[in-house]
Amino acid sequence: MRQYLLSALLASAAGTVLADDPAVESYDYIVVGSGPGGGPLASDLARAGYSTLLIEAGDDQGSNKVYSELNNFNTAGNDERSLWNFWVKHSDDPERERKFEHYVYRQENGSYYIGLDPPAGAKPLGIQYPRAGTLGGCAMHNAGVCSLAQDDDWNIIVNKTGDTSWEAPKMRKYLIQVEKNLYVTNGSTPDHGFNGEFHYSSLAQSNDSDGKAYVSGTGFLSIDTSDARWARQKNMPAVKILQEMAKLTGQNESDVANLVTKDILGNYPNKDEQSSFYAMAQHMDALGRRSSPNTYIRATLNDPAKYPLTVKLNSLVTKVLFSKEGETPVATGVEVMQGKSVYRADPRNKPDTKGPLVQYKAKKEVIVSGGTFNSPQILKLSGIGPADELKKFNITVVKDLPGVGENLDDNYEGSLLALGKSPVGGGFITMLYRTPNAPTKKRNIFTWCGPFSFEGFWPGFPTDYGQNEYECAMVKIGTTSRAGYVRLTSADPRDPPDINFRFFEKNGEQDLQEFVDSANLLRKAWQAAGDAVLPFNEKHPCPGTGAGNCTDAEQREMIKTQAYSHHATSTCAIGGDDDKMAVLDSRFRVRGVKGLRVVDASSFPVVPGAFPVLPTMMLSAKAAEVIIAEAGKV
Repeated sequence: MRQYLLSALLASAAGTVLADDPAVESYDYIVVGSGPGGGPLASDLARAGYSTLLIEAGDDQGSNKVYSELNNFNTAGNDERSLWNFWVKHSDDPERERKFEHYVYRQENGSYYIGLDPPAGAKPLGIQYPRAGTLGGCAMHNAGVCSLAQDDDWNIIVNKTGDTSWEAPKMRKYLIQVEKNLYVTNGSTPDHGFNGEFHYSSLAQSNDSDGKAYVSGTGFLSIDTSDARWARQKNMPAVKILQEMAKLTGQNESDVANLVTKDILGNYPNKDEQSSFYAMAQHMDALGRRSSPNTYIRATLNDPAKYPLTVKLNSLVTKVLFSKEGETPVATGVEVMQGKSVYRADPRNKPDTKGPLVQYKAKKEVIVSGGTFNSPQILKLSGIGPADELKKFNITVVKDLPGVGENLDDNYEGSLLALGKSPVGGGFITMLYRTPNAPTKKRNIFTWCGPFSFEGFWPGFPTDYGQNEYECAMVKIGTTSRAGYVRLTSADPRDPPDINFRFFEKNGEQDLQEFVDSANLLRKAWQAAGDAVLPFNEKHPCPGTGAGNCTDAEQREMIKTQAYSHHATSTCAIGGDDDKMAVLDSRFRVRGVKGLRVVDASSFPVVPGAFPVLPTMMLSAKAAEVIIAEAGKV
């Protein structure tokens, strides 16, 4: 069995190794970042027979139960062994920013202050946006929620680029490739993947551009659902709420016990227009253990087939290297700073932490998969991005691409949270539905309700309000703002970028009212809980007791200042040849250079649905197909 390759810190390699030095390690492909985009892609390339280097800035926590057991996700999100703290802005208005109830300050003694009334001398940091610097990326600290993109989210790429391989029905095969489904009877439907095997056959067959000739088997990602038998207990307050939610959204209230087991990944006609309950699907195995890119990377490394995958941990990519001998720059490798916690988003970082620099060669391509914040940062540090921004930091411009770091998109998130007189009981209620004022026939809210609290992120989140807490968390699907940005703060690759989401900058009133309509519908359903629970003492967005003690305008203002997010995408977006803000073409290639692609959530033109983790792994599978097909034709 192949030994698991960890990053060996090359103590003798002080300074930078010349890219043309024969001693420099050389690989067919270099993949930067091991999250939902890069981790599966590197594994697929290695399984196709290509020597592949996967570079991860963090270490490997895959054997740590904090990460490997999915129910520990809140602990994982706070764990400094993987935590990267990005302190972001939601707007250009400092006064509005300080109204965020969990705004974070650094006190003079070094500790955090979180709240609205900071002590004298406290330094404002911003709104916490935690990312996971570890093997497997943010799929290692998330809640594992799996849902699909809306069809329009795939079709927008077709409309922008003319590439029909992105049509929504064709994208289904990538779910089948990555998925090891555990909740549908094996083989009962062609719309799911089951056997958990994934391999590429002879590259001699790879001339089929659709990939069907050389992709066989299904994928690495176990997906399961939780027990929903609680929904059969008709006298439980949670079931009474469930029945009222069904009535208000046009579902059969007498059949809720079956409706809550509906397959959220099912292939239904006009699925994006259906208001319906679903079973909560998560990337986990039958024992509740996290399934992720980490498990796939490990399986690839340990496979007796000895696939040519090498993993370098504790390795921060500082820039992509280029050959500029011809008219078009060609990516030839990467420069890496080695060492633990060298990136300053890591709370363990010491300001003067610095590691040795080394370089690695790419014989074919470099693929950046650093995520929505770090992929544009890496491109800019490499000379690819808005020329004026690069010149500001004395970075030599390799290619002026004004869209790099722009178009930052995210789902707005908020919650209806209250305390009852007694526990509501039950498990998760998962529902996708359309609010009455939605501008199209498409559903626009993903909600999950249950006895929990989640109000966004801050050091030490979440607040535990006790056994009587009850919440419906809401994700706004299809936001229309996309006005945010990720920009450099310096030319030092250790410095996190400046991140501003500019929430509600465009069409904000429409999005806010959809949120309020959702809260009003859910609040109305809650009144069915019964006398043992009522009245709810609501914490937000309408504090107090009763079902309507504040106006829509008051709720809109509260949501505007307190909305949060953790599904950032689109800062290296795919777009058409006529779009000056497009960073990638439909085959993930960075425009204006050769040998360089970006494959991660930053590649999407818009957020894909309500939770992007599964669509990003599907996107990764498509990228593997594209890259391997191109390599086989050379």
